[in-house]
Amino acid sequence: MKKILTAFLLLSALKLSAQDVQKLHQKAILIDTHNDFISNELITGNDAGKLLSTGNFDLVRAKQGGLDVQVFSIWCGDQYGNGTAFAYANREIDSLQVLIKRNPDRMMLVTNAKQLKKAVKQHKLAAMVGVEGGHMIEDRLDYVDSLIKRGMCYLTLTWNNSTSWATSARDETLHGDTLKHKGLTDLGKQIVKKLNDEGVMIDLSHPGEQTFKDVMAITKKPVIASHSCAYALNPHRRNLKDYQLKAIADNGGVVFLNFYSGFIDSTYETKHAAFMERHKPQFDSLRVVYNDYDLASIRLNELNKAEADQLRPPLSMLIKHIDYMVKIMGADHVGIGSDFDGAESYPLGLDSVTDYYKITEELVKIGYSDKDIKKILGENFIRVLKANKGK
Repeated sequence: MKKILTAFLLLSALKLSAQDVQKLHQKAILIDTHNDFISNELITGNDAGKLLSTGNFDLVRAKQGGLDVQVFSIWCGDQYGNGTAFAYANREIDSLQVLIKRNPDRMMLVTNAKQLKKAVKQHKLAAMVGVEGGHMIEDRLDYVDSLIKRGMCYLTLTWNNSTSWATSARDETLHGDTLKHKGLTDLGKQIVKKLNDEGVMIDLSHPGEQTFKDVMAITKKPVIASHSCAYALNPHRRNLKDYQLKAIADNGGVVFLNFYSGFIDSTYETKHAAFMERHKPQFDSLRVVYNDYDLASIRLNELNKAEADQLRPPLSMLIKHIDYMVKIMGADHVGIGSDFDGAESYPLGLDSVTDYYKITEELVKIGYSDKDIKKILGENFIRVLKANKGK
């Protein structure tokens, strides 16, 4: 009888703990700084207002996951350049605005912290615009102005491709000997100054180390890395080294954790390459259908889910990246930038925006305070947004 009572009390405590986690998760303002749904929607035609059977995001699942604020990535690949990239960015923003107009009771466009908090109070998803790739401004300062008017809250200075004024992590790492320059040019420094002056957050997730150093030497505002992980745990060129993490913390900025398996787990890319080789004919067919490498990769994984799931790292690896960055930077400088709908694989258990609570749960388990968890889930973003906007 005593053993039964002990077991009952233990189960009751566990149930209470789960309830407490859910309460904490729902009470926190949950902000994700990077999602690629809008970029994909122009190709797939998927309606985020409905519960979708593919991808990681829709408004139904966002509500279930407690998501309060989503920064939607406005992105195009390097096949777009001067004369086409800016127009494509505007097509994507148009698409986001149409989604908002179709769902006025569920979401609203916000550009500052005051509007953000209003949306949260009204139980609407606060939708924000993040432009991923400096090539979309086409070397023109007036295009920066135009994107600001349309809601741009951050500009990722480069995507994988360099611009004429800033070099990317990919190019600095793979093509460093052949680049005409590394880091910021004079135009790049003008753009950084303009972003500072206009209250647009500078996103350093994709730029190379020299660009990073040049920005940090001149920025007057806190910077962000909207979707990055820790290089010390996985030495991928897209991850941030310790000196970079410390520099962002010293600057008052925030690094938002990317969920992509390839940035979390150092063994993933080799395993995934073998998977792609095994399914090359199927992938080639999907690429013809979608005319997009990333979407074809995502669909390939969905069609071969059992096999693809075997490649995924455990959730504990993602938590280690969060914990490592907190140890290096402090809890005031870490957040969430999932990269949902922008990659084919995430850690086991993180299948969609319904699963954010699992991160809250794991942070509670390893001893994080409610205060620090709330900072990581969203308060750090609000602080850095205010520091840039001035309101």
